[in-house]
Order: sequence, then structure tokens, then C-alpha cells
Amino acid sequence: MRVQGIAYEELAERFGTPLYVYDADRLTEVIGGLRAALHPGLEVFYSLKANPNISVYATLRAGGARAEVSSLVELRTALAAGTPPEDIIFLGPGKSRRELAACLDAGVYAVVCESFAELDLIERLAAERGHRQRVLLRVNPALAISGSRLTMGGKPRQFGIDEEQVLAAGDLTVAYRHADVAGVHVYMGTRILDPEVVGKNTRYILDLAERVAEATGIRLDAVDIGGGLGVPYFDGEEELAPGAVADLINPLLDKFAGAHPETRLIMESGRYLAGRAGIYVARVEYVKESMGERFAIADGGTHHHMAAVGIGSFVKRNFPAVLLSERAAGEPEPWNVTGPLCTPNDSLLKQAPLPPLRPGDLLGVLNSGAYGPTASPGLFLSHGYPAEVLVRDGEAHLVRARDEPEDLLRPQRLISPTGPQGNDQGNNQGNDQERPS
Repeated sequence: MRVQGIAYEELAERFGTPLYVYDADRLTEVIGGLRAALHPGLEVFYSLKANPNISVYATLRAGGARAEVSSLVELRTALAAGTPPEDIIFLGPGKSRRELAACLDAGVYAVVCESFAELDLIERLAAERGHRQRVLLRVNPALAISGSRLTMGGKPRQFGIDEEQVLAAGDLTVAYRHADVAGVHVYMGTRILDPEVVGKNTRYILDLAERVAEATGIRLDAVDIGGGLGVPYFDGEEELAPGAVADLINPLLDKFAGAHPETRLIMESGRYLAGRAGIYVARVEYVKESMGERFAIADGGTHHHMAAVGIGSFVKRNFPAVLLSERAAGEPEPWNVTGPLCTPNDSLLKQAPLPPLRPGDLLGVLNSGAYGPTASPGLFLSHGYPAEVLVRDGEAHLVRARDEPEDLLRPQRLISPTGPQGNDQGNNQGNDQERPS
């Protein structure tokens, strides 16, 4: 019911609900434990897509994480948090010219290239600047290793260049002079909870990197083995032990590092680092019964935490959830907990065993530090995004202000239907100039 000694009821009273609460001690513990277990030559890059809050990232960075970014804002976030450019990689299948230019101008360590067309564009942009930009080729592997909750290899994908195409590309050191192709990136799956799968993936990727280097003539400045380490959300899932992962991959990395001592070894991690450090807090507004089932309608739901709602899942499975209100609780009974949205999909919990609920109760959805607001339709019904709070050294800090109505209305422009002579002032606020695309 508390985080670093602070009651969630106190946080709800101070910051309102719904809100996300992150535990800085937990963030530090997880990044420290992972780095201590893994091969000392393997660098951990935090995937900001999992949770791009600058204070969450800064906490992980203080624990030794580098930055993997996938947008201009994420790049600026990493830089604003004090990350040296040589500790930033940029990836994504549809990078814009503006994003690539920002990477070159910032001097990031590497752009992870996902198509030959993108490689050609990097070549042109770097040539315009008289610059050489290191590029890692993202390879879409021919092999899919089972065990990931979402398999990324062995299928037609928008991500990366097919393995056979890379191996048949010829000498890339001749074809590209300003795009300095000097490494390999492979991401074979995500939400992995079986150490054996991580081991098999790593073995395949390290072998593939050597085959790519031999076939194309490129250097191996860096090899990114992806990651995909998972967090248990549902019944029957168990924690992934860093030690068990290390037992399998450290010998592989040690052998590879012995053969390639100058190669930078990279593992990406987002969900694993941030997921268990966050909790989504919502308040029960109403309780009711419908056709024999109990419902608690809360002030939070799909618009903030679509992952917990399970949109797109064939079967709805509940994230772990607890009653946070400090009061006497009765025997658990099945409850449907829904949000405030006008859609039957807005169901946080379905027949979840919870104590008898009443209006005003606080509920917490656990393991919610990753893919919460960043993967949710915050503008649905114009509710906006919730407050985010980071608790560090026993003190709570607001690290993202809640969206207020004026925040959501400010970017909008009212064009009067009566034409130029009518009143078109409306909500026109701020800079009226059009922004460049």
C-alpha cells in the first residue's frame, strides 16, 4: 500500500487520479542487477519507447544505461538527460529526413538502418555534410526461434533487411563512402521469459554478424543482440532471472569478444528495466451490478493503459492488480473494473478477485512502468494523459503534469463557418504560423 514509505492515498490526494507512480529504487535495482549479472563487455541500452519520461530515463542512465531512441523527441530527451552522443543509437523502420539529419548533426554513435533505401538516404545526407555516419544494418533473420510472446524474425517484416538480401549485397565498403556501415543489429522477439530463448537468439545473432561481415566486407564496430527480456503479467508466468540468462549468454559473448576485441556489444532493454517499477493508480467512481456481475467504474482505463486492457488480444487476461486503499478488506470476490470511456473495450480487469469495492477506493495495476501512456490513446474522449510521479529517496516528484482541458484545446484552431467576415477568434492561441512537416 506504500512506495518508499509513502501511502498511495497520500499521492492520490496530492497529485489526483488517475496517475502513474514510478519507484526510483526499483529502477536502480533492476538496471544494477542486470548489469552485474551480464558479461562486463555487454552494454545495456534503454529503449525509451517503453517509457520516455525523462526522469525515468535519467534514473536508469545514472545506473549505467545508454539510450536507444526511435524519434526526434526521444533523441532530444536522451540528449537533455545528459547522454553523450556516443551512447545513443537511433532505430525505426520509417525514419524521416528530419530525424536522420538530427542524428547526423548530433553525432549519435550509430543509426540502425532498416532498408537499402534508407541507407542511400543516409549516404546522401552525410555527403551533404562532408561527414561519415556509422550505420548498423538491422537484419531480419531467416530463422524464428520459438519462445517469444512476439516473434520478430523469420517472417516478412517492415523491420530490417532480409538476411539473404544482406548476405547477397556484395562489398558495402565500396558502395557507400559516407554511410559507414560498420555493424549489425538483430531483434528476434520480445516479452521473452525463458532464458533458453535468449541464449539461442544470442548464439544465432553472433554467428550471423560474422557471416555478414565476411560477405559484405564491413567492420564490426558494434553488434546489437537485441534483447526482448520480458516481464510477467499473467497467471502462470514467472520472472526472468538475470543469472540464468547470464549463465547461457556470457560464455557466448566471452568467446565472441575474444575473437573481436574491438567490437562494442549491445543489448537493448525497455520493458524489463521499467515495467516492474511502475504502478497505475485509478479511483473507483461507482459500483453497480449488471446481470449478476459486479462492476466498478474507475476514472482510468484504456486511454492511459491500453496494454492492461488487452486491446487486440483474443482472450482478455488481467494484469496483477491490488486494492491500494488502507482499510479493512473483506474476502475477495470477482469484479469487473472498467474505465470512463464510451466503449465496451474499456475494461481494465475482468472477473478479478478483489475485496468488496466501494466508491473512492484506490486500485493499483502493477507492472505498469512500461508501455503505459506511451502506447495508449490518451486523446480518446479528450481526457488527455495522466500525471506521472517518480518517488526517489522517500520523496515524491511530479515528473509529468496531467493534461488539463486548456492543454488539449490550445493546439486547436477554430475556423468560422461564416467566412472571413465572421468571428473566427475562437480557440486560436499561440503561434498561427503553419509548422513545417
